Amino acid sequence: MKRKQWQGWGPGEQAEQHYLVQPRALAGGGDLRHVSEFLRACGWQDKSKRNGPLVLDSPDRTIRIGYNPYMLPGGWTIHSKATAHQDEWTVSLGRQTPVEIVAGLTDALTRPRSAHAPNVWAPLQEQHWKTDRGDEHFIATSPDGAAWMQFHHDRSGQAIWWSGAQDEQGNGWTASFTASTPMHLVQAFSEALASPDPVMRPRGRVPHSTRIRTTSVSVLPSQLSAWQQARVHAGRAATWARNSWAASQPRTTTRPHASAGRPRARR
Repeated sequence: MKRKQWQGWGPGEQAEQHYLVQPRALAGGGDLRHVSEFLRACGWQDKSKRNGPLVLDSPDRTIRIGYNPYMLPGGWTIHSKATAHQDEWTVSLGRQTPVEIVAGLTDALTRPRSAHAPNVWAPLQEQHWKTDRGDEHFIATSPDGAAWMQFHHDRSGQAIWWSGAQDEQGNGWTASFTASTPMHLVQAFSEALASPDPVMRPRGRVPHSTRIRTTSVSVLPSQLSAWQQARVHAGRAATWARNSWAASQPRTTTRPHASAGRPRARR
């Protein structure tokens, strides 16, 4: 019996050159599937038209996420309708916002809200961002000066969050949050923004900037696919676990006319 020699990861598969980019805020947009495939795995409905902008609706149809590269300035829009417990809100992110930072916010939309009070500044302070406090604003800036997170009040007195990053040539992106945006989502965004972990970009997709640092790595296509599938499977498993738990809980409803069986007081 002849033994077959192991042929590697796949027939004819060759390693491709990629780069680990730091800081992540200046890494460029990246692969949209990092956001979209995870949301699909979590039960979000793809409403995109063929050759059109990306459009995804939450399972309860209260939140819509879109990415439109066909209009100026283009980019991401995350919009939530008003609900019984939350006012309408919108987040807008430029087209060069790294998908890993966008996913920090969109992934949080698929998880239950933590019982702990959110703190937007904590992730930034942990990474030694510089802070500046004024009468009507508070700004945190990354140690290299490339990224920022700002809180201020507009002329009407509403609280506004604004963030972004910019290289030495002025290229970059901005993100804005309406006053009613839930704070736990703003915190999830700031955590992804401040993360020191590099992000991966293929050759030819690394921005030209003296502010970024790159490390060359050789990656097999099957490895990239496996990493993406692991993220998808994690989202699908978490969603299944939550749905299973919710289905197992006993339903408690108030019996209509609960007082009907009570004896009436005699006059």
